[in-house]
Amino acid sequence: MPISNQDLRKAGLKVTLPRIKILELLENSKQHHLSAEDIYKTLLDQGEDVGLATVYRVLTQFEAAGIIQRHHFENNHSVFEIMQDDHHDHIVCQNCNKVMEFHNDVIENEQHEVAKKFGFELTGHSLNLYGYCDAQECQEAFRKK
Repeated sequence: MPISNQDLRKAGLKVTLPRIKILELLENSKQHHLSAEDIYKTLLDQGEDVGLATVYRVLTQFEAAGIIQRHHFENNHSVFEIMQDDHHDHIVCQNCNKVMEFHNDVIENEQHEVAKKFGFELTGHSLNLYGYCDAQECQEAFRKK
């Protein structure tokens, strides 16, 4: 469900053009995981007059308000996605930084079993898998390793 102007106000944020544009971009992008630089470049391509510092500031505010989630992957590549109700994990290409979401019930159940074995009640987790996607340049980079 799209985030409304009212949702921004409830989060204690004024409804400003940069916030609206960044939120629309995050909600409507085919790619669900965008870096601050991706957002900045897209806004520039759309003719918007928004600085990179503004993009970072708005993303930080959205994160603090629980509107978006930040992911830090091993390659120091941070991406942002709209907060979702359903849990999912990620697989990340180590060459092109492509991020794919997935959910696997077997993995989810096994994690709960491991936690139980060690006397933990699992309240959350983050699973990130790393590899090389099927793009030709990424497969070539993999073969060079």
